[in-house]
Amino acid sequence: MRYQISGKQIDIGEALQTHVQSELNELIEKYAQRPTDALIIFSKIAHEHTCETVLHLSTGLSVSAKGRATEIYAAFEAAREKMDKQIRRYKRRLRDHHKARTTPVVFGGGSSYILAPTEDADDDHKGQEWQPIIVAETETKVPAITVGEAVMQLELGGQQMLVFRNEGHGGVNVVYRREDGNIGWIDPRNAK
Repeated sequence: MRYQISGKQIDIGEALQTHVQSELNELIEKYAQRPTDALIIFSKIAHEHTCETVLHLSTGLSVSAKGRATEIYAAFEAAREKMDKQIRRYKRRLRDHHKARTTPVVFGGGSSYILAPTEDADDDHKGQEWQPIIVAETETKVPAITVGEAVMQLELGGQQMLVFRNEGHGGVNVVYRREDGNIGWIDPRNAK
């Protein structure tokens, strides 16, 4: 398992890194039993420590959690408990969905853009269409998974929306969290 443990403007000691690795190893052995990589970032705002963790499972799923506390070890423990609860909740579903999967999830590349309006907000521009400018372009990964796996990834990752390539027909699909708490699924192929 690969670990990337870092701190934003704080020094992370060897003891904390060893503690994080041993605790995450226990968690992975308990539930996943598959090679994974982990990203753990510690930061401090005023008197409060924050720990953001993301576990990437070999099945393509990602589990993320965030913990906050006045002590740095307590912040990590809060994040670990949340991840433990998420994985425990979906343990049965993970087994059912991935039992038949013999190959790892394939990720395709895609561009992700952040758009912002121009700063010219003069009165003579009123009435014209909104003209965004591109602020940033980043590379993003689009997994090739089933709809059930996409919903599980959405819930495990705590995301609002997930774009994926449907394994059933190869088309691009979207699952998203609706305001009423349900999950929506957009499949343009079925719009005919």
